[in-house]
Amino acid sequence: MDQANPSQRPALEPGLEGEARAVVTVEVTAPAVGSGTVSVYATPSMVALMEQAAVACVEKHLAPGEASLGVHLNVSHTAATPPGQTVTAIARLTAIDGRKLAFEIEARDATERIGTARHTRIIVDTTRFAAKLAQKIPPS
Repeated sequence: MDQANPSQRPALEPGLEGEARAVVTVEVTAPAVGSGTVSVYATPSMVALMEQAAVACVEKHLAPGEASLGVHLNVSHTAATPPGQTVTAIARLTAIDGRKLAFEIEARDATERIGTARHTRIIVDTTRFAAKLAQKIPPS
């Protein structure tokens, strides 16, 4: 498949999956990101990994000039992961409603499931989005 030719890209459809992995380093622990005092994988770090998995699921299926933005996340972080372990997040696209994309995401370490999420992303036209965003910047 030629990734440079959008007409030959696989269709954006429910069931697609994306994956993201990260090694738990000191930089992604709770004390380092300000979300606690115990040196374990931080919830904000897991959330970022989950969003990375959702992006990996859909970005290659979007048209040129489009991107997806996260707009909602309902997350549970249910098990601790110590530094040195690898965490894998797998996002599955579950529904498409116009520009709105719904995902179910699971994060696991080497031992067990550590978190789950339901996530919503919106497809945007990057040129229009940048123009709208620029209106928020005060003149200098």
